[in-house]
Amino acid sequence: MDPLRQSPSPSSSEASSPRTLSCERLGYVGIEAVLDQLKIKAMKMGFEFNIMVVGQSGLGKSTMVNTLFKSKIWKSTMPGLRVPMPQTLQLHSMTHVIEENGVKLKLTVTDTPGFGDQINNDKCWDPILGYINEQYERYLQEEILITRQRHIPDTRVHCCIYFVPPTGHCLRPLDLEFLQRLCRAVNVVPVIARADSLTIEEREAFRHRIQDDLKTHSIEVYPQKCFDEDVNDKILNSKIRERIPFAVVGADREHMVNGRCVLGRKTKWGIIEVENMAHCEFPLLRDLLIRSHLQDLKDITHNVHYENYRIIRLKESHALPRGPGWVDLAPAPSPAPGPAPTGTRASPGPAKVCRWAEDNSDEDF
Repeated sequence: MDPLRQSPSPSSSEASSPRTLSCERLGYVGIEAVLDQLKIKAMKMGFEFNIMVVGQSGLGKSTMVNTLFKSKIWKSTMPGLRVPMPQTLQLHSMTHVIEENGVKLKLTVTDTPGFGDQINNDKCWDPILGYINEQYERYLQEEILITRQRHIPDTRVHCCIYFVPPTGHCLRPLDLEFLQRLCRAVNVVPVIARADSLTIEEREAFRHRIQDDLKTHSIEVYPQKCFDEDVNDKILNSKIRERIPFAVVGADREHMVNGRCVLGRKTKWGIIEVENMAHCEFPLLRDLLIRSHLQDLKDITHNVHYENYRIIRLKESHALPRGPGWVDLAPAPSPAPGPAPTGTRASPGPAKVCRWAEDNSDEDF
């Protein structure tokens, strides 16, 4: 076990932790009003959510993002229009503020045109992983300043939607190699793109092959089993894991079907309704990302992925660049033997500097 993650011994915890006792109330206090206070504060501040879409060109990534948020986040390429293929992998980010019923969402979408499109795709994942770690580094640099901003801008990637081509066979070596690296740094939700090109039977068989590939190569996609906090989470997430990867179809145009206006894609055989579970599993993806797990995606990003990056960087803190308002994380010189003066805190030794810095950061919150 990582020494930084070791829990204190039972004796020390018993000595330092006070006993928690339940008491009988004599009347109404109004504790539940805290929920209203949190809601009002959250609505004033708004929410931030950052997603990344990864996949080959032509899989409908831009259209899917527009469908998720029912907004023109990205301009989709017109059918039949030839777009020059980028020679190298490029990352493009775009930020929009979406408001619904008084709730503001600051959405940042990062696209990765050029991924997997080259003849030689060796290490094509490096720019993507580099971008994810760069956002962690930005947050860390703000966090360790002596005078910090009241609200640190959060550009960290909370979720990566990975688009799998609808080949009907299994995951390609490129997919497996990249997903193994990506899942260590960010929450990954794989989807089968353009699922309308497969029959229902082909889609189910393809899903099971992908699930087998993920299990064989120990690739933990979101929601991870180890983060289920209670029985209800376990039941809900187990149902989601059974359906991953979701078979999705994107469409940002409305059509009339039986007198009602629906989002869908028109074909020679009819209209594919993206919000109809009989046609595709887009509603499952939308519910996961927005309606049920948005905050959990952000929590796991902060408490797990960013924390892992933070621990590694604090261990090598001597290599961090010294900027304005720098907090010196290097171990201080050992003091002379003897009791420490009253009201002061003894400096940690070299082996404890990372843990001490971590404890201090918790006190700030």
